[in-house]
Amino acid sequence: MTVAGTEGADGTYVLDCHRTGGTHPQAAKACERLDAVTVYGKDPFAKTPPGAMCTMQYGGPATARVTGTWQGRPVNATYDRSDGCEISRWNHLVPVLPDTSARA
Repeated sequence: MTVAGTEGADGTYVLDCHRTGGTHPQAAKACERLDAVTVYGKDPFAKTPPGAMCTMQYGGPATARVTGTWQGRPVNATYDRSDGCEISRWNHLVPVLPDTSARA
């Protein structure tokens, strides 16, 4: 995972779960969150659906890219905070992604 624009949490991190490890600063909590949001048949890294109604608000310059494997499936997801849907999508994965509200 690579994170930018977060004032203090920028960098590239490795997260290993189900034998928690890596360089992620909150590895145990991040793995717990991934386990909590993983539901059979749904992708916890899914993009906002096309045509979704999103508030026109700006959540800051933070961006992230998550690559790797989760539960045997490849992950290649990008995140930003460009509108209400993307802010919600980001916040749904905190602490996998940094909590930018704590840095405001």
